[in-house]
Amino acid sequence: MVGAATAVGERSLSVRLANGEGDVAAAQRLRHAIFCAEMGAQPDAGSGGRDVDPYDMVCDHLLVEDRARPGHPVVGTYRLLRQTVADAHGGFYSAHEFDLSRVLDQSRRDGVELLELGRSCVDPAYREAGTIQLLWRGIADYLQHHAIGYLFGCGSFPGTDPAEHAEGLSLLAHDYMACAELRAMASGPDEIALARLPIGGYDPRLAFRRLPPLIKAYLRVGAEVGDGACIDRRFNTIDVFVMMPVARIASRYAQRFEVAAA
Repeated sequence: MVGAATAVGERSLSVRLANGEGDVAAAQRLRHAIFCAEMGAQPDAGSGGRDVDPYDMVCDHLLVEDRARPGHPVVGTYRLLRQTVADAHGGFYSAHEFDLSRVLDQSRRDGVELLELGRSCVDPAYREAGTIQLLWRGIADYLQHHAIGYLFGCGSFPGTDPAEHAEGLSLLAHDYMACAELRAMASGPDEIALARLPIGGYDPRLAFRRLPPLIKAYLRVGAEVGDGACIDRRFNTIDVFVMMPVARIASRYAQRFEVAAA
């Protein structure tokens, strides 16, 4: 179902879904290297050099591999959780930080399925357009295969001090808020307001340029955000809810994802 390849210099990259525990473990090791060693997340005791949680065993895992290297190492990954799977296994990961009731109600009214994207990361040596394009081509194939209506997930700012990202958070609040029917609400003791600064209190163009690359890429293909953000102290991030209605972006999906990645 998912399958694409590209050549970049001496690399031969391909994308596919994980097939078995060994593939999932490879994704978990890459996630640990990025989230814990690079970004300062706190690993679980006894994790054995892997980023592991209960959702891994019920999710699909998208893998980009470098087939020109021995062992075909995993150099990029995304975790995919469909609504039918989430409903059968305790709900979505994002529900730990956001009230999804409006989004769930709207998807039922529309008669479509939701897809949660998460745990996205790429090996530092492979952070280039070719790798990201393969991941998003894999997602686009997955959307078509499963008739997904809405994509969503948590987009993260590095660190846990909202003041460091006041301009970017405020830009999201003022310019990119989802409609009420698709607006997840931050919840819990670590929720914070998005609008740190008033309109006119920052330069919107500079604020956009300073957004984390993944959030910026999502916005370029039509994403919008929920109300509020959550501080995730374990992962050393500030998380915002990102929503993408597939129908709105389907006609420009592949080309805009590639432009955004570049």
